[in-house]
Amino acid sequence: MLKHLITPILFCFLSCAAIAQGNNSAIMARKQVPVVCYHQIRDWKPTDSKTAKDYIIPIAAFKQHIKMLADSGYHTILPDQLYDYLTKGTPLPSKPIMLTFDDTDLDQFTIAAPELKKYGFKGVYFIMTVSLGRPHYMSKEQVKQLSDWGNVIGSHTWDHHNFKKFQGKDWEIQLDKPTKKLEDITGKPIKYFAYPFGLWNAENLPQLHKRGFKLAFQLADKRDANDPLMTVRRILDSGYWTTKTFSNSVRHSF
Repeated sequence: MLKHLITPILFCFLSCAAIAQGNNSAIMARKQVPVVCYHQIRDWKPTDSKTAKDYIIPIAAFKQHIKMLADSGYHTILPDQLYDYLTKGTPLPSKPIMLTFDDTDLDQFTIAAPELKKYGFKGVYFIMTVSLGRPHYMSKEQVKQLSDWGNVIGSHTWDHHNFKKFQGKDWEIQLDKPTKKLEDITGKPIKYFAYPFGLWNAENLPQLHKRGFKLAFQLADKRDANDPLMTVRRILDSGYWTTKTFSNSVRHSF
Protein backbone atom coordinates (compact mmCIF):
# COMPACT_ATOMS: atom_id res chain seq x y z
CA MET A 1 0.00 0.00 0.00
CA LEU A 2 2.79 2.44 0.96
CA LYS A 3 4.57 1.71 -2.32
CA HIS A 4 1.45 2.70 -4.26
CA LEU A 5 1.21 6.01 -2.34
CA ILE A 6 4.82 7.06 -2.79
CA THR A 7 4.66 7.47 -6.59
CA PRO A 8 1.66 9.89 -6.63
CA ILE A 9 3.12 11.87 -3.73
CA LEU A 10 6.50 12.16 -5.45
CA PHE A 11 4.81 13.10 -8.73
CA CYS A 12 2.81 15.81 -6.96
CA PHE A 13 5.94 17.16 -5.25
CA LEU A 14 7.86 17.30 -8.52
CA SER A 15 4.92 18.87 -10.35
CA CYS A 16 4.47 21.55 -7.68
CA ALA A 17 8.20 22.29 -7.76
CA ALA A 18 8.10 22.60 -11.54
CA ILE A 19 5.10 24.93 -11.39
CA ALA A 20 6.79 27.09 -8.74
CA GLN A 21 9.96 27.29 -10.80
CA GLY A 22 7.94 28.17 -13.88
CA ASN A 23 6.17 30.93 -11.98
CA ASN A 24 9.49 32.26 -10.68
CA SER A 25 10.90 32.31 -14.20
CA ALA A 26 7.88 34.25 -15.42
CA ILE A 27 8.23 36.72 -12.53
CA MET A 28 11.93 37.22 -13.23
CA ALA A 29 11.14 37.85 -16.91
CA ARG A 30 8.75 40.72 -16.17
CA LYS A 31 10.15 44.24 -16.29
CA GLN A 32 10.99 45.43 -12.78
CA VAL A 33 8.97 48.31 -11.35
CA PRO A 34 10.95 51.13 -9.70
CA VAL A 35 10.67 50.93 -5.92
CA VAL A 36 12.19 53.79 -3.89
CA CYS A 37 13.15 53.60 -0.21
CA TYR A 38 13.22 56.52 2.24
CA HIS A 39 14.28 56.73 5.87
CA GLN A 40 14.61 60.18 7.46
CA ILE A 41 13.24 63.30 5.76
CA ARG A 42 14.84 66.28 7.48
CA ASP A 43 17.57 68.82 7.00
CA TRP A 44 21.13 67.71 7.74
CA LYS A 45 22.73 68.49 11.08
CA PRO A 46 26.46 69.14 11.70
CA THR A 47 26.56 65.87 13.66
CA ASP A 48 25.33 63.76 10.72
CA SER A 49 28.04 61.50 9.31
CA LYS A 50 28.78 61.20 5.59
CA THR A 51 27.22 57.74 5.60
CA ALA A 52 24.12 58.90 7.47
CA LYS A 53 23.47 61.59 4.86
CA ASP A 54 22.75 58.86 2.31
CA TYR A 55 19.74 57.96 4.43
CA ILE A 56 18.65 61.51 5.33
CA ILE A 57 17.06 63.47 2.52
CA PRO A 58 16.67 67.21 3.14
CA ILE A 59 13.06 68.39 3.13
CA ALA A 60 13.35 70.67 0.10
CA ALA A 61 15.07 67.94 -1.92
CA PHE A 62 12.37 65.42 -1.00
CA LYS A 63 9.64 67.81 -2.11
CA GLN A 64 11.45 68.50 -5.39
CA HIS A 65 11.89 64.78 -6.06
CA ILE A 66 8.22 64.01 -5.45
CA LYS A 67 7.15 66.96 -7.63
CA MET A 68 9.43 65.68 -10.40
CA LEU A 69 7.72 62.27 -10.28
CA ALA A 70 4.29 63.92 -10.55
CA ASP A 71 5.40 66.29 -13.33
CA SER A 72 6.98 63.38 -15.22
CA GLY A 73 3.74 61.39 -15.23
CA TYR A 74 4.57 58.70 -12.68
CA HIS A 75 1.75 56.88 -10.91
CA THR A 76 2.33 55.35 -7.48
CA ILE A 77 1.26 51.75 -7.03
CA LEU A 78 0.78 49.68 -3.89
CA PRO A 79 2.04 46.18 -3.07
CA ASP A 80 -1.18 44.36 -4.04
CA GLN A 81 -0.86 45.82 -7.53
CA LEU A 82 2.81 44.83 -7.75
CA TYR A 83 2.02 41.30 -6.54
CA ASP A 84 -0.75 40.85 -9.13
CA TYR A 85 1.50 42.21 -11.87
CA LEU A 86 4.37 39.90 -10.95
CA THR A 87 2.29 36.75 -10.45
CA LYS A 88 -0.46 37.20 -13.04
CA GLY A 89 0.70 39.91 -15.42
CA THR A 90 -2.10 42.25 -14.34
CA PRO A 91 -1.56 45.58 -16.11
CA LEU A 92 -0.20 48.55 -14.17
CA PRO A 93 -0.77 52.25 -14.80
CA SER A 94 1.68 54.04 -17.06
CA LYS A 95 5.05 54.87 -15.47
CA PRO A 96 4.41 52.94 -12.23
CA ILE A 97 6.54 53.55 -9.15
CA MET A 98 6.35 52.48 -5.52
CA LEU A 99 7.41 54.80 -2.69
CA THR A 100 8.37 53.07 0.56
CA PHE A 101 9.33 54.41 3.98
CA ASP A 102 11.25 52.45 6.65
CA ASP A 103 11.65 52.75 10.42
CA THR A 104 8.55 54.66 11.63
CA ASP A 105 10.16 58.13 11.66
CA LEU A 106 7.71 60.92 12.55
CA ASP A 107 8.78 63.04 9.58
CA GLN A 108 7.30 60.39 7.29
CA PHE A 109 3.90 61.30 8.74
CA THR A 110 4.35 65.06 9.12
CA ILE A 111 6.30 65.76 5.90
CA ALA A 112 6.17 62.82 3.47
CA ALA A 113 2.51 61.85 3.75
CA PRO A 114 1.13 65.38 3.12
CA GLU A 115 3.52 65.81 0.19
CA LEU A 116 2.39 62.54 -1.39
CA LYS A 117 -1.25 63.44 -0.76
CA LYS A 118 -0.74 66.73 -2.63
CA TYR A 119 -0.15 64.76 -5.84
CA GLY A 120 -2.62 61.94 -5.22
CA PHE A 121 0.25 59.58 -4.41
CA LYS A 122 0.15 56.70 -1.94
CA GLY A 123 3.06 55.11 -0.03
CA VAL A 124 4.07 51.97 1.83
CA TYR A 125 5.22 52.45 5.43
CA PHE A 126 7.29 49.66 6.98
CA ILE A 127 6.89 49.99 10.72
CA MET A 128 9.42 49.02 13.41
CA THR A 129 7.08 48.51 16.34
CA VAL A 130 9.58 49.08 19.20
CA SER A 131 9.59 52.78 18.20
CA LEU A 132 5.85 53.41 18.30
CA GLY A 133 5.06 56.38 20.53
CA ARG A 134 8.69 57.30 21.23
CA PRO A 135 9.96 60.84 20.64
CA HIS A 136 10.59 61.54 16.92
CA TYR A 137 8.65 58.42 15.91
CA MET A 138 5.05 57.84 14.90
CA SER A 139 2.32 56.92 17.34
CA LYS A 140 -0.13 54.05 16.88
CA GLU A 141 -2.79 56.62 16.01
CA GLN A 142 -0.64 58.11 13.25
CA VAL A 143 0.08 54.68 11.77
CA LYS A 144 -3.66 54.00 11.73
CA GLN A 145 -4.25 57.37 10.08
CA LEU A 146 -1.79 56.51 7.30
CA SER A 147 -3.62 53.23 6.76
CA ASP A 148 -7.03 54.92 6.79
CA TRP A 149 -5.81 57.38 4.13
CA GLY A 150 -5.22 54.45 1.79
CA ASN A 151 -1.50 53.90 2.31
CA VAL A 152 -0.20 50.42 3.06
CA ILE A 153 1.39 49.46 6.37
CA GLY A 154 4.04 46.73 6.32
CA SER A 155 6.18 44.95 8.89
CA HIS A 156 9.80 45.95 9.60
CA THR A 157 10.45 43.78 12.70
CA TRP A 158 10.26 44.75 16.35
CA ASP A 159 13.66 46.43 16.80
CA HIS A 160 15.48 46.29 13.44
CA HIS A 161 17.18 42.97 14.15
CA ASN A 162 19.22 41.50 11.24
CA PHE A 163 16.96 39.02 9.39
CA LYS A 164 19.95 36.84 8.47
CA LYS A 165 20.50 36.12 12.17
CA PHE A 166 16.91 35.15 13.03
CA GLN A 167 16.60 31.86 14.88
CA GLY A 168 14.49 30.29 17.60
CA LYS A 169 12.36 32.86 19.44
CA ASP A 170 13.41 35.62 17.03
CA TRP A 171 10.63 34.60 14.65
CA GLU A 172 8.03 35.26 17.33
CA ILE A 173 9.69 38.42 18.71
CA GLN A 174 10.69 40.04 15.42
CA LEU A 175 7.91 38.89 13.09
CA ASP A 176 4.86 37.31 14.69
CA LYS A 177 4.21 39.75 17.53
CA PRO A 178 5.00 42.94 15.55
CA THR A 179 2.81 41.79 12.66
CA LYS A 180 -0.09 41.02 15.01
CA LYS A 181 0.36 44.43 16.67
CA LEU A 182 0.18 46.21 13.32
CA GLU A 183 -2.90 44.22 12.36
CA ASP A 184 -4.53 45.26 15.64
CA ILE A 185 -3.63 48.92 14.98
CA THR A 186 -4.81 49.05 11.36
CA GLY A 187 -7.58 46.46 11.42
CA LYS A 188 -6.10 45.04 8.23
CA PRO A 189 -3.93 42.00 7.40
CA ILE A 190 -0.19 42.73 7.15
CA LYS A 191 1.19 40.92 4.11
CA TYR A 192 4.35 42.84 3.24
CA PHE A 193 7.77 42.95 4.88
CA ALA A 194 10.98 44.98 4.51
CA TYR A 195 14.34 43.61 5.66
CA PRO A 196 16.23 45.72 8.21
CA PHE A 197 19.41 47.04 6.53
CA GLY A 198 18.07 45.40 3.33
CA LEU A 199 19.79 42.18 4.43
CA TRP A 200 18.34 38.74 3.71
CA ASN A 201 19.43 35.14 3.23
CA ALA A 202 17.82 32.39 1.15
CA GLU A 203 17.61 29.84 3.98
CA ASN A 204 15.29 32.06 6.02
CA LEU A 205 12.90 32.98 3.20
CA PRO A 206 10.60 29.96 3.74
CA GLN A 207 9.73 31.43 7.16
CA LEU A 208 8.16 34.42 5.40
CA HIS A 209 6.09 32.16 3.12
CA LYS A 210 5.02 30.14 6.15
CA ARG A 211 3.65 33.31 7.73
CA GLY A 212 1.71 34.31 4.64
CA PHE A 213 3.79 37.27 3.46
CA LYS A 214 3.19 37.97 -0.22
CA LEU A 215 6.21 40.20 -0.95
CA ALA A 216 9.38 41.14 0.93
CA PHE A 217 11.55 44.15 0.06
CA GLN A 218 15.34 44.36 0.21
CA LEU A 219 17.61 47.08 -1.16
CA ALA A 220 19.73 46.94 -4.29
CA ASP A 221 21.06 43.35 -4.31
CA LYS A 222 20.16 40.98 -7.12
CA ARG A 223 16.87 39.16 -6.69
CA ASP A 224 16.86 35.48 -5.80
CA ALA A 225 15.77 33.73 -9.02
CA ASN A 226 14.26 30.95 -6.91
CA ASP A 227 12.25 33.38 -4.76
CA PRO A 228 11.85 36.76 -6.48
CA LEU A 229 8.71 37.66 -4.52
CA MET A 230 10.70 37.65 -1.27
CA THR A 231 13.60 39.66 -2.72
CA VAL A 232 12.00 42.67 -4.42
CA ARG A 233 14.62 45.33 -5.13
CA ARG A 234 14.54 48.96 -4.00
CA ILE A 235 16.88 51.92 -4.35
CA LEU A 236 17.58 54.60 -1.77
CA ASP A 237 16.76 58.18 -2.71
CA SER A 238 20.06 59.48 -1.37
CA GLY A 239 20.36 62.74 0.49
CA TYR A 240 23.20 63.59 -1.87
CA TRP A 241 21.15 63.27 -5.06
CA THR A 242 19.95 66.14 -7.18
CA THR A 243 16.53 65.85 -8.78
CA LYS A 244 18.21 64.94 -12.07
CA THR A 245 20.29 62.19 -10.43
CA PHE A 246 17.17 60.80 -8.79
CA SER A 247 15.27 60.87 -12.09
CA ASN A 248 18.08 59.04 -13.86
CA SER A 249 18.32 56.44 -11.09
CA VAL A 250 14.60 55.71 -11.21
CA ARG A 251 14.75 55.26 -14.98
CA HIS A 252 17.93 53.19 -15.18
CA SER A 253 18.20 51.16 -11.95
CA PHE A 254 15.42 48.73 -12.82
